Amino acid sequence: METEHSLNHSMDSAKKHYSSMFFLPSYRKTLLAIAVICIAGVSLSSFAFLPSISSLALGISLFTITFLADSVTSKIVLKNDPIFLMRRTLALSFFCWLFWLFFIAVGVGLGFAFGWLLWVKLCLLGFATVVTLRFIVFSATSSAAKWRLLLSTLLQPTLCIVAFLVFWSGIPNAISWQILLFIFISPIIGYLAVYLLLSSIDRLGKSTYSLPALPLFRAFILNWVTDQNEPLEKHLEEMGEDADIEVTLLKFDASKPKAAIIVPLVHPGPFKNIGSSLLPSLLKHGFEKEFGCDACVPLGILGHELDLASQAQNHKIVSQVIASARFEASAGLASPFVSATDEFATSSCQIFGDTAFLSFSLAPKTTEDLPQELGRIVLEEAKKYGLKKAVIVNTHNSINDIVDTEEHLDALQRAASKCLQKAVTQQTKPFMVGAATVFPKEFSLKAGMGTGGITAIVVQVEKQKTAYIIIDGNNMISGLREKLLATLASVGFDESEVFTTDTHAVSALVTGRRGYHPVGEVMDHELLARYIGEVAKKAEANLEACKAGCIQFVVPQVRVIGEEQLNSISTLVDKAIVKAKQILAPIFGLEGLVLILLLMLF
Repeated sequence: METEHSLNHSMDSAKKHYSSMFFLPSYRKTLLAIAVICIAGVSLSSFAFLPSISSLALGISLFTITFLADSVTSKIVLKNDPIFLMRRTLALSFFCWLFWLFFIAVGVGLGFAFGWLLWVKLCLLGFATVVTLRFIVFSATSSAAKWRLLLSTLLQPTLCIVAFLVFWSGIPNAISWQILLFIFISPIIGYLAVYLLLSSIDRLGKSTYSLPALPLFRAFILNWVTDQNEPLEKHLEEMGEDADIEVTLLKFDASKPKAAIIVPLVHPGPFKNIGSSLLPSLLKHGFEKEFGCDACVPLGILGHELDLASQAQNHKIVSQVIASARFEASAGLASPFVSATDEFATSSCQIFGDTAFLSFSLAPKTTEDLPQELGRIVLEEAKKYGLKKAVIVNTHNSINDIVDTEEHLDALQRAASKCLQKAVTQQTKPFMVGAATVFPKEFSLKAGMGTGGITAIVVQVEKQKTAYIIIDGNNMISGLREKLLATLASVGFDESEVFTTDTHAVSALVTGRRGYHPVGEVMDHELLARYIGEVAKKAEANLEACKAGCIQFVVPQVRVIGEEQLNSISTLVDKAIVKAKQILAPIFGLEGLVLILLLMLF
């Protein structure tokens, strides 16, 4: 659990940088802002020294050059680069113009006191700053050929400085060979400074984690900006290792398949659309398409020690589950739903034939990932009571600011033992099952709802009706589980439990501490409760006499990325950004000093 907490912390540290890194204004706002800076800001600054129509012409020409140069960069030079679409290329120019306008404005202020030549020099210093900034952005984020990166970096600022040279030619003795020399040399100095910065970051990755820092960083950027998962997953595949993945499948059949509970021992992470983050919804949709019944994928008893490396590995699991599910369910008897508590730990259990379906919760305290050892202990305990199989799941249905799950492991084990003892003493009877799924259109990924929606599986044994609610989300705010259980009781269910899948498809999409919203944090609770009540009643409406069947099988040779590798990747991304901040000042401070000394020569 300590390793798990450390991994979560390092992943959160990495993700927090991206939530703010790519907040960009819209295309129209960016274009308008550049127009204001060039036509208003630069023109007024120029008018202070050359009060003529040529000052306005300079501003208009700079805006036109920026738009045309960025169009060429985006649509021709970097046409195959998914990051630098026109909006993002213009946004880069907007931020560059902010820097450049600062130097121009300072030059105007000082120019009145020390002469117009100082304005020219500070304008040149702004040019050098813009070139350096563009070198950083293009080199760090794009995988295009070097000549394309060089052209993308220099095209817009070079054409703009040419416009300035034309304007300065209207001022007597304004242009000299020293100015032309500075325009030629400053990009070289800027390139060397950026090379020192990026090579330093790359060395950090190779020396500390034996990872390629820059290619890995570019893959992260590509995923966060464009949602492309292949580049990052290629690195995960290379770093991963093969493992045999255990899967437990509990299905219910009437005249045809009725419902299924699928529990792969794979963590649905690490984030967004990378690795197995989408596995719960992929498994659900794949199974439902094949068998025409509702399915759900609650979280097993494990943490980040087994995340899949890529979508290809997801499809291995889905394919094997579908192939293995073609068996006949034969257990016609089930026990009533029972539960037991020990301190804050709650365990619930229902037995189908010789299989126990057992779950854990610490609600209203935080219920986070649980160690695999707990699952193994409880499985052995179940076998002592004559049960052959056990489907053991983590409800993952409560989270607050205190994560102390490790302190309650003994209580969880005791609660499971009590619950099993209670369950096996119950008389088994024929049972009925109903199932339904709803996809609330009001709840998006950013709000914490995955594409698997909300699934209800209702089990009736004699007069007892139990509702199992599985929400495709990453945990649930503390206290909400109890509200939802009360809602289910109010619509006629004797017992119920609420689960989340722990899908990480909702992670790294929003700003904030966690980088995701647990179920209920930004959702309308009354609306959510209404959806859950309705889907449970819909499932109740199609109750049929069923038989249950459970199989446990292994998907061999699946590529996984473990805690150690995920921790290294996440820590490297965070440390690379921290390292960049640390060396930014000395490297570019030295560059600035060299440029200022160069300007002082004329």
